[in-house]
Amino acid sequence: MKAAASDGTDTAGERLVSPVNSHTEWDPLEEVVVGRLEGATFPSSHPVVTSNVPPWAARLQGFASGFKYPSVLVEPAQRELDEFITLLESLGVTVTRPDVVDHKERFSTPHWSSHGFCTACPRDSMLVIGDEIIETPMAWPCRYFETHAYRTILKDYFRRGARWTAAPRPELTDALFEKDFSPPDEGEPMRYITTEFEPVFDAADFVRAGRDLFVTRSSVTNRMGIEWLRRHLGPGYRIHEIESRCRTPMHIDTTFMPLAPGKVLVNPEYVDPDRLPDVLRSWDVLVAPEPNPIDENVLKLTSMCGKWLSMNVLMINERQVIAERHHTDMLRALESWGFEPIPCDLLHYAPFGGSFHCATLDVRRRGTLESYVD
Repeated sequence: MKAAASDGTDTAGERLVSPVNSHTEWDPLEEVVVGRLEGATFPSSHPVVTSNVPPWAARLQGFASGFKYPSVLVEPAQRELDEFITLLESLGVTVTRPDVVDHKERFSTPHWSSHGFCTACPRDSMLVIGDEIIETPMAWPCRYFETHAYRTILKDYFRRGARWTAAPRPELTDALFEKDFSPPDEGEPMRYITTEFEPVFDAADFVRAGRDLFVTRSSVTNRMGIEWLRRHLGPGYRIHEIESRCRTPMHIDTTFMPLAPGKVLVNPEYVDPDRLPDVLRSWDVLVAPEPNPIDENVLKLTSMCGKWLSMNVLMINERQVIAERHHTDMLRALESWGFEPIPCDLLHYAPFGGSFHCATLDVRRRGTLESYVD
């Protein structure tokens, strides 16, 4: 195989065309990485993990940590995931998958050791900006080497012309985490478990609208992480922070989701539409309906996400959007706003960390870099 030169050509001087090209959440989708459930284990009981769940759930997680997910959780999620992949392929989307990894294997640094978690959510560990894939410096120790499952894909994209970057790998020592942290109650000033010791961020705390990115500060994304990305991207991009009223924020895609040029879906529980960045003043703000309740007790107990996964949709293009079949009120709302919702099942993916947007990484959308805000 010919090697790629630093100027985007191969060693024979031929110009390479990157297989990676994605600037927004809505340009026509052509290729996507979809996560896997094989080898998944319950995440560690590290405080940065348990700070996002109720105390009773944290105690339960302490007992389950490091054990493989039981078949009662894996099998229904796998069936829905297979159907989701079939749907994507029927829509003409190329689907790529990470390698299978046994996350029970332990690993260590000079400071700590951990087992893994899973590769269900590629959206968390990699951020696509144009023709570049950025491996993110995640704050959960059990996700430290998660991107290694994607290295076969990343090397292939790189050889074919994509840019491949890794943010500084964090130390994840005690200095990064507030000692004896507890989430703030309603009415208290916001506080986060991560300090500013070093840059950390999950890619899923960012969404893209061309030259403008939107981010929420969260339990896994600190200001140093946001600033690292701002400097890395340079003056061609702008990063705007979305204020979240969530007491335990983690990931923007159940809080604020751009769906099309000039249209953004917001969570009325977490976002005050009157306090959005000024650059969005000409956009239509679509307020998400209350999620339909989940009746399954197993899902209520094991979901790693809040009820607002109804917002975790995947745009196929400016009109077509894949959304959870169970959340009928969201389907009706999308239709009333002029979209064409495509119902699909992925409700049982919640114990592994998300839904359609979380479970995917759109590496190629047919579009160019533009500005969509004032």
